[in-house]
Amino acid sequence: MIRVVLVDDQTLVRQGIRSLLELAGDIAIVAEASDGEAGLAAIARERPDVVLLDVRMPRKSGLDVLRELQATGSLPPTILLTTFDDDEVLLEAVKAGAKGYLLKDVSLEQLTGAIHAVAAGGTVIRPALTERVLRGLEHVPRDFEALSPPDPLTKREVEILRLMAGGYSNREISEALGTAEGTVKNHASSILSKLGVRDRTRAVLKALELGYI
Repeated sequence: MIRVVLVDDQTLVRQGIRSLLELAGDIAIVAEASDGEAGLAAIARERPDVVLLDVRMPRKSGLDVLRELQATGSLPPTILLTTFDDDEVLLEAVKAGAKGYLLKDVSLEQLTGAIHAVAAGGTVIRPALTERVLRGLEHVPRDFEALSPPDPLTKREVEILRLMAGGYSNREISEALGTAEGTVKNHASSILSKLGVRDRTRAVLKALELGYI
């Protein structure tokens, strides 16, 4: 059983998520909180396997909670939930140690899959594709050559690929992940090679096709 603490200031959202997760069978919400301060107390008390954390809340925001837990070395695997696809919030959340970033319109399957993934040590970053990326995808033919099947990507490469899909530059990705820009470039080159494509746009298309993002 995966023990979850849910922190969201909207009662209907908490009730909805709890009702959905009860259908999963192996996920239990052990505590709820309606603001950041109460969330910190619940997390300290319950020591959950996973935290579902709203971004915008009274008293302390989701980012404030992440930073405090990170600073004390007591940050459980945490998925940030938000209504908005916000580039700046996503990057700050990754910097602060979030293992997941989901829009609240995800399906039950996506939410439970994300909880299982972060509980097992993985990451799930699924921002909506930004307008600048979508504009690029509209004009790219989908019949380009690619390896079939492609070589499997590592967990780090999938994480970087998802950020690439959000339209983030190598520098932004390196700052978010706390690694050198050159390392991100190497991973990006490896991603293109493994997917058998020649640029980021085609990598995103191939990743969408394969279900990476």
